[in-house]
Amino acid sequence: MTLRARLCGTSAWPPRLLLQSAVLVSAFLPPLAATAQSPDIAPPPSGIVPLPEPFKRPLLIDPENPLAMPGRDGPLTAEPVIGGAVEDLPVPVQRMRDMIMQAARDADYEALRPLLGTGAGATQLSFGVMDGDPIEFIRSLSGDPEGFEILAILLEVLEAHHAVFDPGTPNEIYVWPYFVATSLDDLTPKQRVELFKLVTSGDYEEMRMFGAYVFYRVGITPDGRWRFFVAGD
Repeated sequence: MTLRARLCGTSAWPPRLLLQSAVLVSAFLPPLAATAQSPDIAPPPSGIVPLPEPFKRPLLIDPENPLAMPGRDGPLTAEPVIGGAVEDLPVPVQRMRDMIMQAARDADYEALRPLLGTGAGATQLSFGVMDGDPIEFIRSLSGDPEGFEILAILLEVLEAHHAVFDPGTPNEIYVWPYFVATSLDDLTPKQRVELFKLVTSGDYEEMRMFGAYVFYRVGITPDGRWRFFVAGD
């Protein structure tokens, strides 16, 4: 059984991803997220989580509302680029990444709590409705009852190289791991070793057939806000 299959066996995780169905669902349903204060509240239609490459990413044109979907004649955004050294990240991004990683290393869920956005800027943790406390939701994603596995995944995701989506635009966002912006068919042997720190060979073959990396990814804005921690499509 693969790591993703184990995660899907937890009570809070949806049934195992059905790739053909996911294409249809993702095309028509916007992701939802809840705030820490009020469950079952969805944000506006969202384009903040970069979509796997088989899908055309939404074109974001409203700098005042990065979740807004554009009209038919909206301008194109910049293509994602693979990032460089951690030291080259904007300081607020480095700081948020370091704080998330330290909390994960320390297995300290309460240290994660103040890092999660709230209200309209709530950190997106699911593509569906999220009930209750976001910290307990993250813990429930783990294959073990204490929630250590999902913290290890979060740490490994942020240890990978990153990609920059919509660079130089008002919607610029830093995304880990960079595999979300690459073709899995074109990975070098070294890059496959990096990927296998996150997923099994079975997961890799399944994602290759689908055409994109769809395991966990993290997004941080240039001003250091933790925008999402999600898996799936």
